[in-house]
Amino acid sequence: MGKHPAIPVTPQQIAESALQAAEAGAAIVHIHVRDPKSGSPSLDSELFREVFERIRERDADVIVNLTTGEGGLVRLKGATAAAGPADPHVRAAHIGKLRPDMCSLDMGSLNFGDDLFVNTASDIATIADTARGVGVRVELEVFDTGHIRFAQHLIDLGKLSPPPLFQLCLGIPWGAPATVETMLHMRNMLPDDALWAAFGIGAAQFPMVAAAVLLGGNVRVGLEDNLYLARGVLAPTNAALVERSVAIVESLGARAATKREAREILGVGNPRSA
Repeated sequence: MGKHPAIPVTPQQIAESALQAAEAGAAIVHIHVRDPKSGSPSLDSELFREVFERIRERDADVIVNLTTGEGGLVRLKGATAAAGPADPHVRAAHIGKLRPDMCSLDMGSLNFGDDLFVNTASDIATIADTARGVGVRVELEVFDTGHIRFAQHLIDLGKLSPPPLFQLCLGIPWGAPATVETMLHMRNMLPDDALWAAFGIGAAQFPMVAAAVLLGGNVRVGLEDNLYLARGVLAPTNAALVERSVAIVESLGARAATKREAREILGVGNPRSA
């Protein structure tokens, strides 16, 4: 948050940023929430509810995708964990309460810079069960090739509804690198019926937009992954990053799907209200 003055913090700011992104061409808005006083990431279901309701009041079509990733990051002090991962029921509580169109689900653990991102097999399965139980479409976030293998395992167990939707998360230290070769390899590992998107972090964000389009996928951009429009030029809003990515998509002879088209492609039904 301290790296960029325009990072939205309050539910009103987060909802407004999401609505601006939707107006700029985003068919899906991926939502995290923060404690309004400290600015720290939060799992408070009421904060998610307020953001969700504010979006739905003004946009009936945009697909709302709430994170379940919060609570997985373990920050380390030397060799001692400052706090363990949150209980999976806590990480997914807002999904059961709000029943959004979609939720993200991280498919494995990794070294996250100097910290640990912890997603055990049993915790992932628990969150998947919560989402499936309330009919919420799951976006499978994969940070390395082993995460795709585990996703296939959950598909085989019937814990994920077909067709699966994958998000290839590239460039996170120390996960899969943000290269065309890596994206192609991960794409080729996906189940035959899979839908997929990809993103790169930092300076790789826009090159990975182009690569995903050329390889037949969808794209994700936003301040969560990249703070800059160009070297040394901070992006003023999430919407500015969406506008740049739409321009890249169109320059390659494709176009951004409308919100209603995206609902049809992803098999997400009528908009849900909190």
